[in-house]
Amino acid sequence: MSDDGIPQSGTGYRRGPVLLRGNQIPRTTTDQRLLASDQDTDWLHSDPWRVLRIQSEFVEGFGALAELGQAVSVFGSARTKPGHPDYAAGETVGRLLVEAGYAVITGGGPGIMEAANKGAAEAGGTSVGLGIELPFEQGVNEYVNLGINFRYFFARKTMFLKYAQGFIVMPGGFGTFDELFEAVTLVQTHKVTQFPIVLVGKKYWGGLLEWVRTTALEHGVISAADLDIIHLTDDPADAVRHVVDRAHQIAAEQAALQAAVAAERATEQASAASRHDAVVGNS
Repeated sequence: MSDDGIPQSGTGYRRGPVLLRGNQIPRTTTDQRLLASDQDTDWLHSDPWRVLRIQSEFVEGFGALAELGQAVSVFGSARTKPGHPDYAAGETVGRLLVEAGYAVITGGGPGIMEAANKGAAEAGGTSVGLGIELPFEQGVNEYVNLGINFRYFFARKTMFLKYAQGFIVMPGGFGTFDELFEAVTLVQTHKVTQFPIVLVGKKYWGGLLEWVRTTALEHGVISAADLDIIHLTDDPADAVRHVVDRAHQIAAEQAALQAAVAAERATEQASAASRHDAVVGNS
């Protein structure tokens, strides 16, 4: 079953590095057991082990992706079928990102995730799939050439953010909404360095953004500047171009800021050295 609850075939149920099939597939996931509210006090004895397991997921994810290079995370519905215009757009996004020198990161599932992985793989690029443990059989799509399976959503989400220079968000459901708004929140609160977020599909996303403008903004719960975080387009090429151009702009701004800080520090050190020499000379 996909993240959106859609049954799909796969090569088995993966629990971390362990592969299970048939009657060995558990009825609950690691996340479900972690978040269950009806547990008895046995959790006092099991949670320390969970902490180690969570730590291992971060270690494995960081180790697998540390040398990935520039990448963009692509999100979208698991329900979109081949032949749908959104699927074709996803393929185009994956291909264009690779041609621009980026790896493609998706959730590794079917639908638009598969489309983006397909476009990336067929263009000869790195096609990353970050899978998740779910209650039913699932395997990452066949176009993933670097796959990692996670037990915990929060560890997986960290990888989407940490190793991406931007997000391209295609039409999708609640899972896509979650990923979109988490990214927007982290940018808006400066928890992550500013990076581009692009929505593809004016007809699909336009109503949501209009609600943000006419309701959230007018209600005073966001600022007008927050609307600039998101770029809306219908054109996959424009989406990729915006991510690439904005990523380059941000990198240049960061380099200039670092140079300014280094120059200021050098000036302060030179001034301190001069004062020290003056004191020594007068003593």
